Amino acid sequence: MREFSYEEVEAATGGFAEKNLVGKGSHGTVYRARLRRGGRTAVVAVKRPSHAQGEAKLANEIAVLSAAPRHPGIIGIVGVSPSPSPQPQPGPRLPPLLVMEFMPSGSLHDMLHRSPRPPPWPHRVEIALDVARAVLALHGAAPRVIHRDVKSANVLLGRDGRARLADFGLAVSVVKAAAAVHADAPPGPAAEEGSASAGPPPAPAGTIGYLDPCYTEPGKLGPASDVFSFGVVLLELVSGRKVMDVDSCPSSIVSWAAPLIGAGRAREVLDARVAAAPLPPTDRALARVLAVAARCVSESVERRPAMDEVVAELRECAGWRHGHRGGGVVGRVCERVAAWGQRVMRRGSNRVVATKVECTEHSDSDVAPDRQGSSSSSCTTAALPPHRNDGMMTGAPK
Repeated sequence: MREFSYEEVEAATGGFAEKNLVGKGSHGTVYRARLRRGGRTAVVAVKRPSHAQGEAKLANEIAVLSAAPRHPGIIGIVGVSPSPSPQPQPGPRLPPLLVMEFMPSGSLHDMLHRSPRPPPWPHRVEIALDVARAVLALHGAAPRVIHRDVKSANVLLGRDGRARLADFGLAVSVVKAAAAVHADAPPGPAAEEGSASAGPPPAPAGTIGYLDPCYTEPGKLGPASDVFSFGVVLLELVSGRKVMDVDSCPSSIVSWAAPLIGAGRAREVLDARVAAAPLPPTDRALARVLAVAARCVSESVERRPAMDEVVAELRECAGWRHGHRGGGVVGRVCERVAAWGQRVMRRGSNRVVATKVECTEHSDSDVAPDRQGSSSSSCTTAALPPHRNDGMMTGAPK
């Protein structure tokens, strides 16, 4: 990891000019900058704390990201400008700066709630899988990392549309408690964790709406808290609804969506802004995604799946798309014919006629296996009800 001088980073942001401001949070601000990297100039993002507490959060973020595993779903750290100690000269204390990869497409929150063109279903499933893999990498690291603030605003999108999990200001590196490694310890994500650093575990923290209601004291810290937050992001992804909507009743997305899913009314959770899926596998995939989300936000910690199971489920949900993409010439031709079949076939007429051509999977080998002995993309979850005649999803009012 490279160390930059404060003056170098400050100059790269134009003196932290307003025109280069990318985002502002409760603990700091992020700026767009141009820095020399490997003999060339690259666009990067620079985070600067806005107050003393933000400085501590940024120092924690630098420490966690430096030790975290490199992963395509985790924001990449380019370098730092450490706060000099002692201060080289009289004057205001220079804060630390974090230099990260720049994500030009903004956040998932903005894409879902501010973009005039909401993302299509396949892209949403891919984003969910990207984030799930990132959280799994954190939970599988040594020491394990609990993000504690998984939310759509902390999911950033690259130019290629792939998602990165960012903002590790609240993240904690933990080790399994001694009781959790004994043979008679209870299995699953509910096992207690202990802080990897000196001192007691930090007090519960997170964002309202995403925060695990079971995480009420330091001793409750564990992977299950991230699983809950990720489940909320899944509900947000599929529904397009704000996590806390004061204009709706109930205001909480979990309190609204979970009962509908449990009652077999999953279609009412789907984002009504997106046209109905043209192929039945998409219906089944979305029903399965919502079933995973409902398990993640379970009030019982023991019923929540671990992230490796979540990743496996989401990979199978994405199999209807990726199976054709990776299925050789036949798969690619099938995909193109299906896309062609959705176009308007008649020109020069006021009457619009659309056709639908379905491609049937003939082999499970088209889908990359997720777990030993399991490669099928078929769904055991009940499929969603048939489409309405107007071809649009049924959705709850926003």
